[in-house]
Amino acid sequence: MPVTADGLPESAAPDDPGPPPGLVVVGRYDELPGYAVQRPRGADSWLFTWTVSGRGTLRQGRTETAAGAGDLVVLAPGTPHRYGVQQGAEHWEFWWAHCAARASWTTWLGPHGRGDGLYAVTPHPSDDGPHTRVEAAFRRMLADARWTGTGTPPETAPPDDRIAVAAAHGATARELALGALEEVVLLTAGAVLGTRTGNGLDPRVRRAQELITADPAAPHTVRSLAAEVALSPSRFAHLFTRQLGRSPMRALREARLHHAARLLESTDLSVERVAAASGFASPFHFNRVFRDRYGTPPGAYRAAGPMVGA
Repeated sequence: MPVTADGLPESAAPDDPGPPPGLVVVGRYDELPGYAVQRPRGADSWLFTWTVSGRGTLRQGRTETAAGAGDLVVLAPGTPHRYGVQQGAEHWEFWWAHCAARASWTTWLGPHGRGDGLYAVTPHPSDDGPHTRVEAAFRRMLADARWTGTGTPPETAPPDDRIAVAAAHGATARELALGALEEVVLLTAGAVLGTRTGNGLDPRVRRAQELITADPAAPHTVRSLAAEVALSPSRFAHLFTRQLGRSPMRALREARLHHAARLLESTDLSVERVAAASGFASPFHFNRVFRDRYGTPPGAYRAAGPMVGA
C-alpha cells in the first residue's frame, strides 16, 4: 500500500515508536541541512539506512557515527536514536527501511557493531563495492513493498522516484521486500569482509573459504578441501586455523548453521529436510548444535519469526 512522503514530519513525535515490526516500510530521501528525526524511546522495528550521496549522522544511545556514500548503518529497536543531515554537509541522500530483521542477519552485522545496537558497515576507501547492485536491490524492495498481491510484481521502482514511501502489508510482498533487503546486507557486509580477509590472506585459505561459503551442504572434509588447494591435510588445517582463528571444520559448521537459519526463516521445509539441505546427516545432531549456536531449537526458532532485538 503506497503512501507519499508529502507532509511527513521531519522529527518524530516524542512518543512515536516508528513503524511496527510487522511491516516493511522503505523509502528514499534527499534531505537538506536541518533535517533530523529523533525518537527518545527508540523504534519498535529495526532501521536500515544506506547512503547514496552527501553525509548523515546517526546516533543510537551513546554511540554515534557519520554516514557517507556506500555506508550501511543499522539501528536496533528499543534504544533512543537520532539521525539527520551531518552538520556542514550540503545534503544527505539515502535509502531507509524499517522492518523486523531476520535473525541470521546478525551473523553478518555482528562484526560491525559499534555499541548500543548500532551497526556501521563502511566500505574500504579504495573499493567501490557493489554500489550498483545495492541500489538495484533497494529499488526492487520499494517495488515489492508497493505490490498489492495481484498480478505480477513490478520489476523495480522508477529511477527518479526519490521521495516516495511504500509499506508492505501482505505476507508475500513483505517476504519479497525482506529478500531484497537481505541482499543489501549480504552485499555490503560481504564486500567489507572480503576486503578485510583478502589482505594478507593466503590465496589457498581464501579459496577454501570460498568453497565452504558457496556450498556449505557439500560433503567437505579437511582432506577434500586440502586437495582442492594442493596442500596436505595437516598443512592445510594448520594454515587455515592460524590465519582465520578457527579450524576448517568449525568454519564449515558455522556456514551450515547460517544456511539452516536462512532456510528456517524463508521456507516451510521440515526441520529434518532443513538439516539434510544444510549438510547435517543426523537431525538429532543438528538440533543440538543449532540450539547451542542460536539458543533455541530449530522449530522454536522458526516459530519466533524474525528477530526484533539483537
